[in-house]
Amino acid sequence: MRVVRRWCVASSFSAEAAERIIVALDGMAPDQALAFNAQVEGLRWVKVGLELFVQAGPDVVAQLRDQGLRVFLDLKFHDIPATMAGACRRAAALGAELITVHACAGSEALQAAQAAAVEGAQRAGQPAPTLLAVTMLTSWEEQRLQRELAIGQGIAERVSALAQLSASAGIGGCVCSPLEAAALRAQHPEPFALVTPGIRPKGAAVGDQARVMGPAEAIAAGASQLVVGRPITCADDPSAAFAGCCQDLKI
Repeated sequence: MRVVRRWCVASSFSAEAAERIIVALDGMAPDQALAFNAQVEGLRWVKVGLELFVQAGPDVVAQLRDQGLRVFLDLKFHDIPATMAGACRRAAALGAELITVHACAGSEALQAAQAAAVEGAQRAGQPAPTLLAVTMLTSWEEQRLQRELAIGQGIAERVSALAQLSASAGIGGCVCSPLEAAALRAQHPEPFALVTPGIRPKGAAVGDQARVMGPAEAIAAGASQLVVGRPITCADDPSAAFAGCCQDLKI
């Protein structure tokens, strides 16, 4: 039986703000990831990426959900349509509510993934997840994209094209840099989701992200939810860092 954690959000930020922030558990060992919930008051969403999933396996999704958390499964599926469909069917059955696929897999693969995710969730008695198409990884810079991949489109043009491809295929949202959020929101009104990594609160190190923005600015630009990792998980006081991000949203 799933145990839903009773929680109380500190008075310094609202429950709506807490729902907007997804904390990335990247770099954590499984035991650290499962213990993190107790360190952060008001935590609602966590991201399980490739590193944690490979080490902990699918069970980590159920274990996090048993703590009352909502799970963003960020495995960025990119394969032939049948394989993407099978992967999304199984991911949805785990209870992940957000699942990433690569937009550049093409419309046939995206449509197959979407249909399979709905089917997998229904069979498992889970709510249908939102698939998020990855447009461009936030580590890419335009000159390197052109030099290494011989892609003539600029980043903004390519992101726009891949987002449109995804929306036309029935995908529920995109992962994008916060710098592209305003343009994408103008093209794709809500409920199309825009989930933005590359969020760095004021004073936080940029790290390996090339296209970043602060929490409040990203929401104002049209982002639905924000992915924040090291500025919270590596903070001396993760709960205070999380509260600071929430308070910054002024929601």
